[in-house]
Amino acid sequence: MTNFNFAVTAGPFPKFEPGIAVNLLLPSIMIAVAVDTSVGGVPNTGVYRSLDGGANWTTTILPLPPGFTGAEAPMVAYGFPNTFVVTAHVFPGASDGTTVIYTSTDNGATFSPPVIVNSGYGTYINNDETNVLIDVGQSSPYLGNIYVTYNHQFNVANGGNSTAFLSRSQDGGATWNNVLLSSVTDQVERPDTAVDLVGNVYAAWITNNTPSRFFIRLSRDGGTTFESAVLVSSVVPVPIVLPVPNYAFRVLTFANVSTDRSSGPFSGRAYAVWQDFRQGYSDILMSFSDNTGTTWSAPVSITGAPAGSQNFFPAIDVDPLLGVVNVIYYSNQVNGFLLDVFVARSINGGQTFTNTRITNSSFNPNGSSPTPVPLIGDYIDIASVPPGGYIGAWADTSTGSLNIVAGYSDIVIT
Repeated sequence: MTNFNFAVTAGPFPKFEPGIAVNLLLPSIMIAVAVDTSVGGVPNTGVYRSLDGGANWTTTILPLPPGFTGAEAPMVAYGFPNTFVVTAHVFPGASDGTTVIYTSTDNGATFSPPVIVNSGYGTYINNDETNVLIDVGQSSPYLGNIYVTYNHQFNVANGGNSTAFLSRSQDGGATWNNVLLSSVTDQVERPDTAVDLVGNVYAAWITNNTPSRFFIRLSRDGGTTFESAVLVSSVVPVPIVLPVPNYAFRVLTFANVSTDRSSGPFSGRAYAVWQDFRQGYSDILMSFSDNTGTTWSAPVSITGAPAGSQNFFPAIDVDPLLGVVNVIYYSNQVNGFLLDVFVARSINGGQTFTNTRITNSSFNPNGSSPTPVPLIGDYIDIASVPPGGYIGAWADTSTGSLNIVAGYSDIVIT
């Protein structure tokens, strides 16, 4: 069994920006999330639950906090034994953007009411582009810590910048401590985090102002303190609209990180992945570190895609049992316009990759729209299904409108 595509959502109302997580103890249990506009066209946080490895999904729309009228940028994470947490950016209109979290301790059957992680205030503070991780490092003294990252936009109406923030909870999401990661003089989009086998926290972001750079800060004490920022690589951001006729959807350049928590030969290795335009087209680059982020390897392309093709929206997850590196991304390499989803996989610590198309059919990013659409979402996601499998989630227009599709593989590559 491999490369099975499953419809996670259906219907004419757009769903986009998917995240996905897997119960590591019971891998048939999966939770996906996305921006879901199926209730009156209003953007909400949709939660999709599968108990059979992705074949079938049920839908729940999470409630908004009082006074808020919409939600976007959701993400989901798994924690031992039966916990899933969902973050989102909620807002009334275009202001007061606030980061919230919902918690389930019954494998996604029910979720708590939303808890505020960090509040927004008018156009003074807007907390957007959320991401979330629970520490499941097998030897971590901080097991169960929850880390939420987001770009913290300040003074939005008068030219303020966007900083990388991290919020940590040590009590299951009830209370939070906030950490400023980046410089207030930089412009940041959607930070990310990873936790290694012993609980070291890698907080990552890319600056989009000139010069654009990929930075990581390490915490060795469960997110209490962070060391100085380390440069992973310079970055050439991908154009907001890719240079392909009749493309209009935006493509933002984000940081993506993961670590090898296995007992294999590359245990402890940290991986940084991003899209980059240094070759005159969008490609997926990777660097890795074997010394807890002190130094990083020279970035290399991992796609093997034809020169001039556009490869974008990467997301990475490393199998915690086998150390297999899994990177999902969109690509137009099949015909130059239509989109497909590929997964790059490595079993030798990122030295070489096997790239596989996992979409059953290519799709038009504009769907049934007679004119190019401005948004297909800003990211997609992948989660390992140990040992050796994966489940990816992306927004797909094969039905004519944006819906979430999952691609599953249980092949253990050797």
